[in-house]
Amino acid sequence: MIECIFTIDYEIYGNGQGSLREVVYEPAEKLKEIFLRWNARLVIFVEVAELEMIEAKEADPAIELVKEQIREFHRSGFELGLHLHPQWYGAKYENRKWILDYSEYNLCNLKQERMIEYLDRSIAYFRKTLDLPEFSPFSFRAGNWLLQPTQSITGALAERQIKVDSSVFKGGLQSKNNLDYRAALNNGFYWHFQQDVNVPDPRGSLLEIPTYTQMVFPWKMYTKKRVELDRKAPGITNEGVKSRVQTWTERFKDRFRFRYPLKFDFCRMTLDELIAMINGIIKLDRREPSTFKPIVAIGHTKDLADIETIDTFLSYLNQKHIPISTFKQVYPKIVIDDSLAYVP
Repeated sequence: MIECIFTIDYEIYGNGQGSLREVVYEPAEKLKEIFLRWNARLVIFVEVAELEMIEAKEADPAIELVKEQIREFHRSGFELGLHLHPQWYGAKYENRKWILDYSEYNLCNLKQERMIEYLDRSIAYFRKTLDLPEFSPFSFRAGNWLLQPTQSITGALAERQIKVDSSVFKGGLQSKNNLDYRAALNNGFYWHFQQDVNVPDPRGSLLEIPTYTQMVFPWKMYTKKRVELDRKAPGITNEGVKSRVQTWTERFKDRFRFRYPLKFDFCRMTLDELIAMINGIIKLDRREPSTFKPIVAIGHTKDLADIETIDTFLSYLNQKHIPISTFKQVYPKIVIDDSLAYVP
């Protein structure tokens, strides 16, 4: 059985550039309209740290519009997940430009006290925004997918009632940031974990449901659509960023291997790519119909330029009778059993 979980990272550009209205609010509003029209919901991974800092520094007048949109997402039954780039908390705003603190780029590398401080601070802002003192996000995605080293963060997330992580993309490698998810290729469609997100642990306190990937030849990553989206993104300008963020040269080194993970990215993939990927999953499902297959698609509001493709793809899923779910909806259906041994 297949269920698709659409997730969107709700954020501006990684160096602090971008208008909230243009790269967050307006794209998300279009996405909301499409999913409501199909009577479907998706997971909104809200980058809470940047919103708190933008509000504190009065850096963007659209912040109140964005906060109201988050509340409307919640009222409409969309799942709100926690997305966190810790470099925002030490950021400076000078001459109408953000200077982010890239010494705190990876949440998992921070001292335990600082990590917990940032998690609690982000959840507190979430609760204040929603005016729901008891709210806890059900799911989490680390900034830049960095959930390594894992052992320091698993318990902290679980203690804050977070049940699901979706930071992993199988086959992922960022040598600059010590991210290596190649070992996860041996896992199934989901797994519990504790000490290492790559290693299934039936007694683990968190469930990993990774962004779905397909291992492809590297040159398949360079489509016209992806190149145009990369050109649209602002360049790296912040002082100190090169010590933490991958340059194009470093990305090329990580991609220069026999197979590279193509993420199930509904903003960056063409309609033909999306349909081909889901058709491959349908073939797998016919061979292993008893295996539950929650398939996570990823997108970013800043990349949301092709609404028509998304609408048509949702229509295709409807024709194929593939449900669209959220992490909350699939969680009760997941039983840790022999399906862990199945490798797609």
